[in-house]
Amino acid sequence: MRQLSLGVPHRVYGMARSGNCHKVRMALDHLNLPYRWHEVDVVGGETRSERFLAINPAGKVPVLQIDATTHLPESNAILGYLAEGTPLWPGERLARAQVLQWMFFEQYSHEPYVAVARYIRVFLKRTDDPRLPGLVEKGIEALDVMERHLARHEFLVGRGLTIADLALYAYTHCAADAGIDLAPHPAIRGWLERCGAERGVGPMPAA
Repeated sequence: MRQLSLGVPHRVYGMARSGNCHKVRMALDHLNLPYRWHEVDVVGGETRSERFLAINPAGKVPVLQIDATTHLPESNAILGYLAEGTPLWPGERLARAQVLQWMFFEQYSHEPYVAVARYIRVFLKRTDDPRLPGLVEKGIEALDVMERHLARHEFLVGRGLTIADLALYAYTHCAADAGIDLAPHPAIRGWLERCGAERGVGPMPAA
């Protein structure tokens, strides 16, 4: 059991309705690691407070508190840290590189479109925002890439769940919130079901 030096579990500073934070929660739950969740009022400006900026100068969630003085931000970096030495992080060199490939894809080609469209529609309540058509188009392009791959593979890398799957599950499973219909993507829907059958993996709280 990996714990804080003060004898308490990992602490996560996050927002439950954020996909980036949900990734971390799923990894912890899947690995059965103890943790404490600190809900951060992002909308209310808590991430811009002096106290929060002291643990993450970027002013973003999630942040994993590892010990009394060590804090790790960035969702995919946290996934990598938690997965070390577990089946979520493959031991074979090429497989590890492929996991990173999909995690970079998530942050560069998927999350900036699907997650942002979701934020505009659900949190800002701006369903007529002029940015949405372009974001949705790019989001669908990312899903098409995943669809082609998952039509031939049960999981993104290898034959089992990895942190690549957790990273992309987070916002893909709620694509409808972004205005994207997953009906044309049967391989993705099957993959979501397989991921959801794994311990600790499931939908985040409704926005």
